[in-house]
Amino acid sequence: MGLIFGTLGTIEDPLDALSGGSYSGLVNGGGLLVILNNLIKLAIVGAGIYAFWNIVLAGYGFLSSPEAKDIGKAWSRIYQSMYGLLIVAGAFVLAAIFGWIIFKDPMALLAPKFYGP
Repeated sequence: MGLIFGTLGTIEDPLDALSGGSYSGLVNGGGLLVILNNLIKLAIVGAGIYAFWNIVLAGYGFLSSPEAKDIGKAWSRIYQSMYGLLIVAGAFVLAAIFGWIIFKDPMALLAPKFYGP
């Protein structure tokens, strides 16, 4: 199914090829698994946006403060944001490693498959 925009032509939905026309086909399982997957993605994006905003504010505080004490606070804030991003990224790496060790599939914990009746 393509969208027609005048003289620009058609734009095909890239998810149609992956999921057979349904967004829920990207995750194996029922509706609850799709909702949980979307909530996890939202939390990760929120963590990234928060870390970016925190780094920008710390950089502004770093550049605008004349005292060494405030510069130390700005560095602390930058480090804490970087540690947070490292924890978020490390969670994916650890999930892939444990999935590989336990199930011989790195995506086993990141994209679980549930089989039902």
